[in-house]
Amino acid sequence: MAMSPEDKLVERDREMVPKVLVRAMFVLCMSVLVIVTYAKLTDRPLAAMPPSADELPVVEERLIQIFGSMDGSARVMDTEGNVIVTLSKEEGGFVAGIYRVLERRRGAVGASGSDPIRLVRMADGRLALRDDLTDFRAELYGFGADNERVFARIMEE
Repeated sequence: MAMSPEDKLVERDREMVPKVLVRAMFVLCMSVLVIVTYAKLTDRPLAAMPPSADELPVVEERLIQIFGSMDGSARVMDTEGNVIVTLSKEEGGFVAGIYRVLERRRGAVGASGSDPIRLVRMADGRLALRDDLTDFRAELYGFGADNERVFARIMEE
């Protein structure tokens, strides 16, 4: 006996998501819930997290001024006005983006976006930006190796 079009749709809908998959997803969700509940109730420490930058001592620090433009080019200078590095629009996009963030945050407190900011190297080798005017903090390893490498070059020059 041939199936009617409605029966075909019902059969197809029944097979769209297999029951085994639905059950497996339920078991997975319940397992995660049990693990998280156990970790929370026993105050289990966060083992996979790197130490906070606030917990690590600063081993090297440099005051820099960042100037960026909307086309992605950027210039980084020291506090005495010496140019550390000039970046083209192809290589300076991240640095120009940092400048725009600083400009916006510092504008809210009446400061200039090009005021000096601290580029620091932590005891574990990570680089970070610290702005004492706005409490802006950026851990540069979180933005990718290429972007961190640009600031490592600035720290070394």
